[in-house]
Amino acid sequence: MGLGSIALARPLRRSLGWGLVLAVASLLIACSSLDGRNAVPPAERAEALVLGLPNARFFMDEPKAMAAEQQRALLREARQAGARKGGELPTAYLLSLSGGGDNGAFGAGLLVGWTAHGDRPKFKLVTGVSTGALIAPFAFLGPEYDGPLTEVYTTIDPEKVFEKRFLPVAALAQDALSSTHPLYELISHYVDEPLLARIAAEYEKGRLLLIQTTDLDAGRPVIWNIGAIAASGRPEAIDLVRHILLASASIPAAFPPVMFDVEAAGKPYQEMHVDGGAVSQAFLVPPSLNTITVLRKEGYRRNVVAYVIRNGRLVTEWTDVEKLTLSIAEKAVSTMINYNGVGDLYRIYLQTQRSKAAFNLAYIGEDFRAPHPYEFDTAYMRALYDYAFAKASKGYSWRHAPPGFEDKKG
Repeated sequence: MGLGSIALARPLRRSLGWGLVLAVASLLIACSSLDGRNAVPPAERAEALVLGLPNARFFMDEPKAMAAEQQRALLREARQAGARKGGELPTAYLLSLSGGGDNGAFGAGLLVGWTAHGDRPKFKLVTGVSTGALIAPFAFLGPEYDGPLTEVYTTIDPEKVFEKRFLPVAALAQDALSSTHPLYELISHYVDEPLLARIAAEYEKGRLLLIQTTDLDAGRPVIWNIGAIAASGRPEAIDLVRHILLASASIPAAFPPVMFDVEAAGKPYQEMHVDGGAVSQAFLVPPSLNTITVLRKEGYRRNVVAYVIRNGRLVTEWTDVEKLTLSIAEKAVSTMINYNGVGDLYRIYLQTQRSKAAFNLAYIGEDFRAPHPYEFDTAYMRALYDYAFAKASKGYSWRHAPPGFEDKKG
């Protein structure tokens, strides 16, 4: 549920001595075998399709395809609104939901509190990464799904997310330290056929729901067009969407990668996908895509307001780091991930400035100090949910620039 959950590995590595791991290493490597997977060759990756759908997903380095999808969505919306060319469309509200593991309780509480305040908008675009990907379908469909959203982020515990594997075998002969079968079951419980039908209906009105994963073979982000998949009418669509959400939340090494069957040049292949946070913690659109260009091309005008919910803090939490290799590496990596996430805020902010869109940022403040004994601790998540709900229900004080920029009034 986010690379911010790197601490998940602590109890796993401490449960057994590394001497035992080394003792069985040669045996396990000798017994392991290749999985026989046929990865997509680099020359054919641009042609690889899932379910035969040309707009099921996009790549950051191919903005033309995403611009075409934005254009189609704009025209569907204009027809729905009865708007003529040269006219003004309703304000477009955009929402970006970041990764952050169990800190997703912050985003859940903020959204539900926003509903209680009475001014939560209907979003034209919702994007999600990792734990943000799990929140995104509920946020996209609106306050009607506040109940399930609350339930997920206030009742979850480690047993509903992962199952530990035997460490020596998992570390040396399997694809992850734990299984995410419980998380897949949780996703499947909430992401059902009625929910998918609702997403498809909103897609037909010109709204977009985008989820990011990381194609590990290619080493690049993949943006999945959930509405187009839902609207395809394909019976496999529900299982595909569930696995996309699972993949976006699959922390590399801690959780298994998710395999996707694709076809390129008439040949079947398999892609290996992991947590979207391996590339970025949050996104709105590819940096190379200027949304204002599409709007002008179609002859419409509109105001745009972007909201970014960072399921984390702006600074790395202080800890007394043990002078041990693994402890040092663990803290260094978590620090790197945190500041990469802050870097994502700079990128999104500059994109909104280029598109003349208003920028709004929410994040976990320094005033939240609940104990966090382990990942997916229910008490911690409930406290964080309540913290965000209380702030949003009174009218959240959004920040209008990332750290280091002047915080202009919205």
